[in-house]
Amino acid sequence: MFLSDRVNNVRPSGVRKIFDLANKVKDPINLSIGEPHFDIPDEIKEEGIKWIRAGFNKYTPSGGIPELREKIYANLKGKNIICDDVIVTAGVTGGLLLALMVVLNPGDEVIIPDPYFVLYEYQVQLLGGKPVFVDTYPDFTLKEELLRAAITEKTRVILINSPNNPTGMVNSLEELEMVARVARERNLLLFSDDIYNRFVYDNGYTKDYLGQVYENTLTFGGFSKTWGMTGWRIGFVAGPKEIIQCMVTMQQYVFSSINSFAQKAAILALDYNTDALIDDYRKRRDLIYDGLKDKYRVVKPKGAYFIFPEVPDGDGDAFVERALENNLFIIPGSIFSGKKSHVRISFAAREEHLVKGIEILRGMV
Repeated sequence: MFLSDRVNNVRPSGVRKIFDLANKVKDPINLSIGEPHFDIPDEIKEEGIKWIRAGFNKYTPSGGIPELREKIYANLKGKNIICDDVIVTAGVTGGLLLALMVVLNPGDEVIIPDPYFVLYEYQVQLLGGKPVFVDTYPDFTLKEELLRAAITEKTRVILINSPNNPTGMVNSLEELEMVARVARERNLLLFSDDIYNRFVYDNGYTKDYLGQVYENTLTFGGFSKTWGMTGWRIGFVAGPKEIIQCMVTMQQYVFSSINSFAQKAAILALDYNTDALIDDYRKRRDLIYDGLKDKYRVVKPKGAYFIFPEVPDGDGDAFVERALENNLFIIPGSIFSGKKSHVRISFAAREEHLVKGIEILRGMV
């Protein structure tokens, strides 16, 4: 009776539903988690504690503390990412919301490759936009003809997530250059969600960025994944100054300001080497891929910490229900896609849980 049309068009997150179920089960084999299994490194935690004790607990500038903005900017420039300014945000989620708020008008379209992270669809809809999905099956790569076919006069943004959640795929430089070429022809804005940028397991552990090849790109990143700082809610967006400054103004009315002590800790985090953690995740990627490849049709993930196999009968929803009966928690692919033929499995878990999960998954075929 008192609810808006907006909220009536949004269904609760299917990912959170699985999380809630897992929390009610004693010692589940939980391969549904979308966050690192490791804790924040002690040095970063101590840095946050130091600033709490020093009294750095008040509001901060709406765009983030200057020293963190400057360090993020220098870090991105070191990767040859084109940007004029940086804003610190409440995670990438907060950054995406602010960015969409300042660039979308009602009816504008946002092109999103399918499969996709679930919040993209609903953030666009909440702001009066229309998500337009581009199929990337079966190998989860971008095809130029499909991308071009999705563009209309109402297209405003193309949103790319690489490494991708849920597939673990990393777009090649050729794919990114193709997207940039199409965007330049049509004068479109690109969103590049690079939150998993350090979780790249091949080609020397490095990735290419849309922000390296196209000037009208907003680059999204954060500290949740690489340093395990998920609950501290620290992200950033970099791009053209005009857009970033409008986002700072919008943040004054949406989030006010960002977690104070976590921003100080983030400065230290940018210098904290996570190579050993990333190498450990590469081994986990190999473990689960090798454990499933002879039983499932599956594309080897190149990044992030997810694998997205096709289930034998093509019904991922029913497959997840069967897995729950075996105390295994995974996510149906239909949450991330217009298709329900796959499931998302996270390898951000203890190794013994991975081994048990693989055993169950092999036995389910």
